[in-house]
Amino acid sequence: MFILYPDIKPYSERRLSVDSVHTIYVEESGNPQGLPVLVLHGGPGAGCDPILRRFFNPDVYRIILFDQRGCGRSQPHAELENNNTQALIGDMETIRRELDISSWVLFGGSWGSTLGLAYAQQYPELVKAMILRGIFLCRDEDFSWFFKTGAPRIFPDAWNAFVKNIPQNERDDILEAYHKRLTGKDELAKMAASKQWALWEAQCSTLKPSHTVLDHMTDPHVASSLAQIECHYFLNNAFLSPNQLIENASKLANIPGIIIHGRYDMVCPLDNAFELASVWEKAELQIVRDAGHASMEPGIVDALIRATDDIGKRITAWSNDCD
Repeated sequence: MFILYPDIKPYSERRLSVDSVHTIYVEESGNPQGLPVLVLHGGPGAGCDPILRRFFNPDVYRIILFDQRGCGRSQPHAELENNNTQALIGDMETIRRELDISSWVLFGGSWGSTLGLAYAQQYPELVKAMILRGIFLCRDEDFSWFFKTGAPRIFPDAWNAFVKNIPQNERDDILEAYHKRLTGKDELAKMAASKQWALWEAQCSTLKPSHTVLDHMTDPHVASSLAQIECHYFLNNAFLSPNQLIENASKLANIPGIIIHGRYDMVCPLDNAFELASVWEKAELQIVRDAGHASMEPGIVDALIRATDDIGKRITAWSNDCD
């Protein structure tokens, strides 16, 4: 079974002002002359963990991480103004031009898969390949699954804890109820709601309980941006039109991809990946039989490392054939 590459440090860090409100953090590690790969973290609002650098052979890849608007080391923290999917796509283009990259590989999981697909459908000529995990199509049924019809039935104990501070008359629209608390002026209520939101997601994310995932997601800095930004996006249908990512899948026709999804993913059920693979001809779907949603489950790590190695070899071979 493949394991993560050794820990590495960035060779370059910068902060880019992308509009009058937001400044985003961008770093590079690995080989400065290597194959550029842009890492798209989840959430939205989770921020980048340094461990994401370790999914790539540092001799092969030029590894680019960035914290999306309002999270991680980007500023201002948990800011919702001008924070939407189209703005994040614009930020990716700002990064690409700033780093003088003609085209790149996209690597993302969960919300990162959503953002990667949306970018690739807008700029297919700029994407060499995609490695996507835990596909999240942001359809109505996907939001309903996690906040109403599906996951609460699998994790009723965790769901009861999630809704216990929401009055019964507000539970028909749990997103709106949380949004009211996450954007209110009561800072104690906001922090409590943020922690409960992050705890609910963390408890559903792994096949086996993981204190590492739980501790990371409920860290106050992570939880506040994760909860506020996710709720903002989810209430707005991720700023996508209905079924946009499937309807526009034809734009991915010339982009090779590897889709990795845990069979027991309770955050983004497997049908997300199955439907995407059925309309994306050049994508290969790999179902990890003993995993849930989180990227650090052993089977997911193994599949992702194999995928980055495979794509690196394929693109190097294509480049050599063209020379």
